Amino acid sequence: MACTRASAGELGAGDVVWSRHASRIGIAIILEPEVPLETAVQMLPLSMVAIGDCLGVLTPPQVGLTFTWPGDIRVNGALCGAMKAAAGGARDTSAVPDWMVLGLWLRHIRENTEPEPGDVPDQTWLSEEGCTDLSRTEIIESYSRHFLTWLNSWNEDGFESVHASWLFRAHEREKEMVIELGGKARTGIFQGLDDNGNLLLKHGEDTSAALLMDYFEFPDE
Repeated sequence: MACTRASAGELGAGDVVWSRHASRIGIAIILEPEVPLETAVQMLPLSMVAIGDCLGVLTPPQVGLTFTWPGDIRVNGALCGAMKAAAGGARDTSAVPDWMVLGLWLRHIRENTEPEPGDVPDQTWLSEEGCTDLSRTEIIESYSRHFLTWLNSWNEDGFESVHASWLFRAHEREKEMVIELGGKARTGIFQGLDDNGNLLLKHGEDTSAALLMDYFEFPDE
């Protein structure tokens, strides 16, 4: 809905769309970038840092939150949610996107029809990690505030602090990983991010980048 209405000009910068689903957190923030796509993609790791700070404040101290590039969100090592991203206009790094949508989903409360936690070790819900008292509204409001705080910081100081905060929660640093983006599979040792949030992978003596842009959808194409 956020992408469709942003493309139609019905929603614009700062508008927020969220799901009424009781057991899933779903929220999309619409932006209107003023920088080229190559730089605008930095909003994806920025949004992950925002949800990291949000859950860091709202969840018990023993809850560990980490990220797997490009958009997975893990709680105590298990997959709990993800960021999605889309942009309007051409898939051109030098062009300014017409609009951008950053979508977040989180498994909040495990429903009776879903697997028992022990049956799916790499999957979890916030309610299974000691967060039974958290409401959907609390998470959405807190995430929105943290996102705005980080956006203001990015406008003033650039990507450096976002970069450092994302790496602090990186799940697979110095580990071999396989990334599938844009129909291509890449394997290598996770070395970090470059100055635009692209993933740096080391293969032997060589280092290459997996582009964050390839994770974005471009509905207007």
